[in-house]
Amino acid sequence: MEVRILPRPSTIGPMTALSDVAALIPDAHERLAGTIRETPVELNQRLTDATGSQVWLKREDLQPVRSYKLRGAYNLISQLSPEDQRAGVVCASAGNHGQGVAYSAAALGISAVVYVPSTTPRQKRNRIQALGRGHVELVMEGATYDEASEAAANCAREQGRTLIPAFNDPRTAAGQGTAIAEAIEQLGFVPDVVVLPVGGGGLLSGAAAWLRTHHPQVRIIGVEPEGAPCVAAALSAGRPFRLNNIDTFVDGAAVSLVGDFTFKVIQEAEVELVRVPEGQVCSEMLAMYQIDGIIAEPAGALAASALPTGELGTRIHIPHSSRILSMVSGGNNDVARYAEVVERSLLHEGRKHYFLVNFPQQPGALRRFLDEVLGPEDDITYFEYVKRSSREVGPALVGVELGNPGDYRFLLDRITESGMEVNEVDSTSPYFRFLV
Repeated sequence: MEVRILPRPSTIGPMTALSDVAALIPDAHERLAGTIRETPVELNQRLTDATGSQVWLKREDLQPVRSYKLRGAYNLISQLSPEDQRAGVVCASAGNHGQGVAYSAAALGISAVVYVPSTTPRQKRNRIQALGRGHVELVMEGATYDEASEAAANCAREQGRTLIPAFNDPRTAAGQGTAIAEAIEQLGFVPDVVVLPVGGGGLLSGAAAWLRTHHPQVRIIGVEPEGAPCVAAALSAGRPFRLNNIDTFVDGAAVSLVGDFTFKVIQEAEVELVRVPEGQVCSEMLAMYQIDGIIAEPAGALAASALPTGELGTRIHIPHSSRILSMVSGGNNDVARYAEVVERSLLHEGRKHYFLVNFPQQPGALRRFLDEVLGPEDDITYFEYVKRSSREVGPALVGVELGNPGDYRFLLDRITESGMEVNEVDSTSPYFRFLV
């Protein structure tokens, strides 16, 4: 299917941050032709049935680099002068932007240095090097994207390379915004609601610029991970505001400081924002994998995780029978992470709990716990016992998975009736990090 991106209407008034970006998108679309894939827009039956609305997913996980980030990276790099291309480029990335830069550098025959934080999954690091085809030097720097970003900026100054921002540049935002402009052309109609993931705001600012310019009636919702809501923090403060501590689990959206450019566009667009817990994202990842056959990384499932499916957690309110466009923004998930994904999902859904149990050091103590405390559909999934020969009791850390999360209150009642010394490990406790 040939997708045609409409030009910017001549009726637009004075130029603003929004209209500036929107004006760049048609040329970006032409520039990307033949390099990116026009990824499909698919009706997702699971989400459609669960929400009572039509839910369409733009499958950017099917790009050559398995994310939409290729759009922004190539759009910017391909516009550099021959001199700047010869000097090379540098970027910071949580993984996906680095892959977009690596693919672009290889396609254009220029050198690139990609800085990634130490938390970047191995799968993404390996893909950056493979896509670069010998044109890319990969450097691990710092524990967060922002620390890697500072190192990349230093490299640009010292080596004369051009810094390729992951989000904070109108050329990056315009390239990423082509995904939504393309999706609407593919749909053949204008959706009522567009739901997008948010990290540093490149995709949201590009998409919002296009939508507010061409389809101002569309409701735009940005979804941030609960552990890294940098855009919400900025809007609350009225300026970009750095978060001191962020949860890096949703690595593709784990940014502590929104860009000043992207902030300006998002603020002008007056988009809605919602934050979802990381465990809720994990539940959506698993549903995509097990039901839809979609391999999504955490940021890739971020937007869909906020849809009103009736499941536990933070959900946006969307009237029934709405037409919703969302995005699977990335599919670069390391298989080694699935154990943690399952764990976080179970904890979020209330299916798994950890307890410290003081077992009397006598025969049959464990059997008594199994018989008197556990329900018929409950299971012990973790057990670590420390025996002290000089004491009458021995502590054990016990992980219990419930057959039905609604049975939790009955489990607590049975613990009380048993008379055993049992203390639940609070999921908000710092000690919980040793478990998850």
